[in-house]
Amino acid sequence: MPFIENEMKLDFKDVLIRPKRSALASRSQVSIEREFIFPNSKQKWSGVPIIAANMDTIGTFEVAAVLAKRKCITAMHKHYTVDDWKEWAAGPGKDITQYVAVSTGILGKDMEKLDEILTAVPVLKMICIDVANGYSEAFVQCIRDVRKKYPDVTIMAGNVVTKEMTEELIFSGADIIKVGIGPGSVCTTRKQTGVGYPQLSAVLECADAAHGLGGRIVSDGGCTCPGDVAKAMGADADFVMLGGMLAGHEECAGETIEVNGEYFKVFYGMSSDTAMKKHSGGVAEYRSSEGKTVKVPYRGPIDETIRDLCGGLRSACTYVGAATLKDLPKKTTFIRVTQQLNTVFTESTKVNPTVQVPPAKKQKTDAA
Repeated sequence: MPFIENEMKLDFKDVLIRPKRSALASRSQVSIEREFIFPNSKQKWSGVPIIAANMDTIGTFEVAAVLAKRKCITAMHKHYTVDDWKEWAAGPGKDITQYVAVSTGILGKDMEKLDEILTAVPVLKMICIDVANGYSEAFVQCIRDVRKKYPDVTIMAGNVVTKEMTEELIFSGADIIKVGIGPGSVCTTRKQTGVGYPQLSAVLECADAAHGLGGRIVSDGGCTCPGDVAKAMGADADFVMLGGMLAGHEECAGETIEVNGEYFKVFYGMSSDTAMKKHSGGVAEYRSSEGKTVKVPYRGPIDETIRDLCGGLRSACTYVGAATLKDLPKKTTFIRVTQQLNTVFTESTKVNPTVQVPPAKKQKTDAA
């Protein structure tokens, strides 16, 4: 019979991090790099634990080139061809393969393509097995099969939001569990299905389960600002995956649109009708769209946004006396709040609120 859990579950907007006495004199003293040895692949990885989401417009080779300079990961979208991968790995990507993940679904054709990519580019050592519903037996079996075939490749897999499934996926061979159902800026799963879990509570609970087995988690979705990333890390997320926060930049895929002198880029969820029309010929008769399509103000180069994000993380650490990002969860106390931001003035989604003009458009204007 139906059951109601009465324990309150919280989202990023429901809490703030309480400041604590700190011996740190400057943000520059804080290290935001992490080092992990994954439980199943036994691979060692070090870098800044921010991941660009494996979405059409975000998980691109161009984004990876910028993020890798700051030691961040890009989960590539799964629609690059084998030839695309070969060309990239032999050229601009040859020195940054440790900061990319190959994304795949769980269908037979997905597994065939994954095998072709890893055969063509054997230096790739991270896979992102991505489905909307990580609770299916077919998904669990796929992880087992991939682990058996690629014993030394790190597997990131999801999405789930509960302890028991986090443990199940690690036992099945995954190293990093993607946590989040419905919190994304262009995800409508909660609206269409009524299914989901507040992201902060999901991170706290899944991290506890994963760490007990030596596994790791990535908080996927729900971050709207650098402070939310800090909260996710404070809640013991090992990585944070970002989509909407990285949308609209020069390196993102998609056409730049001009509307009344302002510039925008299109951003959409991977279960939206836009994505399904592009890759599957439309929305299948048996399902509905669970994503939306939006126009995001053009934001210029993505590196400035990443720099601002890293600066926010360092600052959060100084407020609680954490000299390293690894120490942040130990120093974090969350307080419940009814309001976290002052919204008297319109919030800007841009690091630099001045109007950004795409380089191609700017050249035409200057020439005129």
